[in-house]
Amino acid sequence: MDNLYFEVSFKTSKLVTHTYSTSFSLAVSMLDFEMQKTIYSIYGFVRLTDEIVDTFHEFDKIYLLEKFENDYYDAINYDTNLNPELQSFQSIVKKYKISDGHIQAFLKSMKSDLDKNNYKNKANVDKYIYGSAGVVGLMCLKIFCNGDEKLYKELEDPAMKLGSAFQKVNFLRDLKNDLENLNRRYFPEI
Repeated sequence: MDNLYFEVSFKTSKLVTHTYSTSFSLAVSMLDFEMQKTIYSIYGFVRLTDEIVDTFHEFDKIYLLEKFENDYYDAINYDTNLNPELQSFQSIVKKYKISDGHIQAFLKSMKSDLDKNNYKNKANVDKYIYGSAGVVGLMCLKIFCNGDEKLYKELEDPAMKLGSAFQKVNFLRDLKNDLENLNRRYFPEI
């Protein structure tokens, strides 16, 4: 495959990241260039998935999410995809051996946003947070450890906790929108 398409794919991931999160983009810009590309690819994948469930209200979200997931697995199976975001993400998944279990946990949490609006206990919230953010921390950790499995194992728990902390901050940031527009309640205590 032409390297130009790979470059366009990674630039698309960077554009998605810069467009949706200036603070995260600034943090990523502190990393070396190769690491930036990989983190942008992860962010782009999770951001577009989240956009389907949070903002595509006039469309069949279930269909779009299933199609996005199927297109991702096509990209994995065929080493290519016409969606530049999926192209860059699948190449990172393969290069850094990111667990499909992490991707499935993430997709499961995103799917739960389509039909589960009220998390009634802490265990359900924790399960959601693990899939929506803990595994994203683990995906990034795979890149940061660059094949050092011993280091990955040592940092696995702190990476999940950091991802979970970011998710809880997002819950607080989005509290009004979650309650009023999406009818979601992630705080069973309230």
